[in-house]
Amino acid sequence: MTVQKSQLANVIASDNRADIASKTVKTTCCYCGVGCGVEATVEDNRVTAVKGDELHPANLGRLCVKGSSLHETQSNPNRLLQPMLHGEATDWETALNYSADKFKAIVEQYGPESVAFYLSGQLLTEDYYVANKLMKGFVGTANIDTNSRLCMASAVVAHKRAFGGDVVPGNYEDLENTDLVLLVGSNTAYAHPIIYQRIVKAKAARPNMKVVVIDPRRTATCDIADYHLAIRPGSDAFLFNGLLGYLADNNALDSEFIANHSEGFDEALSVAKAQVASVEQAAVMCDVAKNDLTAVYDLFAKTTKAVTVFSQGVNQSSSGVDKGNTIINCHLATGKIGKLGAAPFSITGQPNAMGGREVGGLANQLAAHMSFDNQPDIDRVASFWRAPNMAQGEGLKAVDMFQAVHDGKIKAIWIMATNPVVTMPDANFIREALEKCELVLVSDCIANTDTGKLADVVFPATTWSEKNGTVTNSERRISLQKGFLPAPGQAKHDWQIISEFAQKIGFEQAFNYTHPVEIFREHAALSGVDNGVDVGTNTRPVRGFDISGMQHISKQAYENLQPIQWPVNSHKPNGTARLFEDANFFTASGRAKFVPISARFPQMPPKDNQVIMNTGRIRDQWHTMTRTGSAAKLLGHIDEPFIDIHPADAKRFGLAHKDIAVLENRGARYLGRVNVSDSQRVSEVFVPMHWNDNFASSSRADALVNAITDPLCGQPEFKHSPVEINPYNAQWSGFIASELPVTPNADYWVKIPVDKGYKYRIADTVTPSNWSEWLTEQFPLVSDWVELTDSSQAFYRKVGFIEGRLAVVLNIARGNEQPIENRWLEQQLGEQCDLNQRFAVLAGVAGEGVEDEGPIVCSCFQIGAKAIQTAIEGGCCSAEALGEKLKCGSNCGSCIPEINGMIRAFSPQHAAKQA
Repeated sequence: MTVQKSQLANVIASDNRADIASKTVKTTCCYCGVGCGVEATVEDNRVTAVKGDELHPANLGRLCVKGSSLHETQSNPNRLLQPMLHGEATDWETALNYSADKFKAIVEQYGPESVAFYLSGQLLTEDYYVANKLMKGFVGTANIDTNSRLCMASAVVAHKRAFGGDVVPGNYEDLENTDLVLLVGSNTAYAHPIIYQRIVKAKAARPNMKVVVIDPRRTATCDIADYHLAIRPGSDAFLFNGLLGYLADNNALDSEFIANHSEGFDEALSVAKAQVASVEQAAVMCDVAKNDLTAVYDLFAKTTKAVTVFSQGVNQSSSGVDKGNTIINCHLATGKIGKLGAAPFSITGQPNAMGGREVGGLANQLAAHMSFDNQPDIDRVASFWRAPNMAQGEGLKAVDMFQAVHDGKIKAIWIMATNPVVTMPDANFIREALEKCELVLVSDCIANTDTGKLADVVFPATTWSEKNGTVTNSERRISLQKGFLPAPGQAKHDWQIISEFAQKIGFEQAFNYTHPVEIFREHAALSGVDNGVDVGTNTRPVRGFDISGMQHISKQAYENLQPIQWPVNSHKPNGTARLFEDANFFTASGRAKFVPISARFPQMPPKDNQVIMNTGRIRDQWHTMTRTGSAAKLLGHIDEPFIDIHPADAKRFGLAHKDIAVLENRGARYLGRVNVSDSQRVSEVFVPMHWNDNFASSSRADALVNAITDPLCGQPEFKHSPVEINPYNAQWSGFIASELPVTPNADYWVKIPVDKGYKYRIADTVTPSNWSEWLTEQFPLVSDWVELTDSSQAFYRKVGFIEGRLAVVLNIARGNEQPIENRWLEQQLGEQCDLNQRFAVLAGVAGEGVEDEGPIVCSCFQIGAKAIQTAIEGGCCSAEALGEKLKCGSNCGSCIPEINGMIRAFSPQHAAKQA
């Protein structure tokens, strides 16, 4: 199913596009939930440069390294350019007819509950809306869920229980105008870099502003922390229940707010104090120092303006809803909500996770924040859509959905813009389920994803710069992700594909859209239906989400849409920066609800021979690397799967720094490079979520995650998986540098794109009987070889050439120790080599006068660790000084925490203090 480079070139060559003169286009970034504005420079149908949009309220001109590299990830040799049917290229008519006929036949034979859609926070709101409408209103099932189930479902339910609706009260400006920021389960520096930089800037301007990080790991975010509470994994609710009791005991409650604007406080406080009676008990439950916990409690109690940012460390839990409500309870108890600089703030992971929630992309939601537990809502949506087969109840959530696929109850599934074979818990089970499924449809822009390889039909979808539609960021801000390049090959927009499919299965009139503005108008109109807003009578709205003020937007205004925060209606035509300023909530009583919480730890404690595995993001990669993994620049910082482990555990399990170790659970395994670090707690490890079968042999971390979910929302427990850990015991280790992609014949391999080809780190527990044959079998196009062998068999090196150009380099060493690599060698790929140069390459020398830079620290300017260390030792003892000298840290700022760590380690001043 993989599209070859030659095929890509042929399709592009035949693509009759008009040249576009150089221009600048405003759009929105396609990565995280910050929702940064981007200015893209376009020349000859190519994005040649990007920079932050200084007028966009989300980022005010800043971009992280991923966003500032958007133009470098536009060209992908595996771009999907035409529909595929059973692994063969076909045309749209054939692909759609096959898919529609099979899908319709399954529904007719087994009923609407036998089919499902699985969507993504990468989709635009208009795409989401059409998919949701088709399934819930016309096919007749709510079996439509989204990968937002994996990141935001807990927060959704917590919001609804407390506020009466899935609403985020505050905005990014609150982070700059608060006196206390609590970052809970959020490595903001890596996961939301621009938000982190806004906090850094605010703290620099107002040094009395305090930052508290609550996270089992000491992450890069801790660089600005006044306090870091390295709590026991899963103990968040105990901490905030303890805080609620502390507030009551220390006269820190807002009694007026509690009495006039809330309900349920007494019961919530009673339950909290019954479980966590004192600071001492909270400290024991959370496994933190009592003095530190008391200091943090005291800060929250005495600080009028506080923002608590919580993210995946809270959400991805079997009790994530309860954790979210304990945080909200503390804000309600002190009236820290609906005010400048005061709010509980759930921050989303994906660019349109919130937009998907607006249209009802989750299986337990209706469109426009309406609900299946309210029959009038069901009837209201059905009437608006003129739906012939309106779903009457909730559908299957993600984990249950794929279980039903595996069990044969769901016989057709359409997966859009996501990669569940990598990202779902128990990911090998997901693979088995799709292998068994009668009909698997996939919409994607990349041909060879782990999930796409299992599809019967793959539809080529447009991607960033080609798509046109809206996204909603973490602060309820709707922005336009503008399409400014023509679709390559035969790629189509997701809303187009869904609409054409809907017409094929018999719903022509309801899905005859010709432009996304038509979908947006319909979406906006539905949000205002029976929503109670009346300026004259000041009627309180029933639902928080309301953009009815844009239901008549013109096409021109839509295509030039300025960022705006909902609600947007007749009462708030210019949007709403902050909710609950009037202390009116969306509950039946209009009061906020305290939720009594009995905190609980994760369901599966580790056994004696296990550690707790925590998964998460790294700085420069995004999700499953289909886009960011194509840019060598974005793999310079961390280029290999790893396992962060505490020194005591490394000793306990016989692991050495930089060796390979193996994690195992549920019959799955994860191979990664050991990183011994005291940033980890004892008996806990951290691994990145990104790697997959296109980039590594055995490094899909989520294959080891147990499919345990929060019973209230269905969100899986990604942060607490007991796993076994052991040394890999490699007989040999090495690397291949190659112009050509290859799948190495080795148990352990990692593919790393470099500027002129690929680098592969390889290892195995079995040694090939003949190294020469082992290599040449994998590179049949290479016939000109030079090799270097060692009589003691401690190493083996071989170099291959095609027409005198360097094509392949192999360097193998005995045991676990990785042979020395250098960038000079990678730069020789494709270059003509004379005899002396051949031997220089074979010897692995770095070239005359060329010093290796070491690991990249600053990805923006490709500044290596050695240059930074040298500058620090030479007297550059601040991030600002290093930025002036080397430029590192002066663009996106994501590397500054690491730079500050190097300053502490290598500066002469620090060495003098240590002495």
